[in-house]
Amino acid sequence: MTESRSEVLLGTLDLLVLKLLAVGPMHGWGLAERLEEISDGVFCVNQGSLYPALQRLKRRGVVESEWQVTENGRRARYYSLTRGGRAALREELANWARTSGAVNRVLDYTEESI
Repeated sequence: MTESRSEVLLGTLDLLVLKLLAVGPMHGWGLAERLEEISDGVFCVNQGSLYPALQRLKRRGVVESEWQVTENGRRARYYSLTRGGRAALREELANWARTSGAVNRVLDYTEESI
């Protein structure tokens, strides 16, 4: 039986976070909700995966953060892309295109396709 919700594929979380932040700054909870919404509920990112990814992206210098007040009046750390983050996103998108293309070629493989 196939699960209707799953964790983000290993190695893709950074790419997905960068892509969402390219649209605009978001706090961590908002990132998780938006990812689940856009993926029609397929991807569910737990906080134990998301926040370490955000910290990793900050250490790489591709994401920065600042405290702001949310729409609910609470303080939250909002994350946004740096200039280097936009370049990293372009590179990650190119890597994804190459990787997903290779996976699709393997999935489409038949004896007749040789």
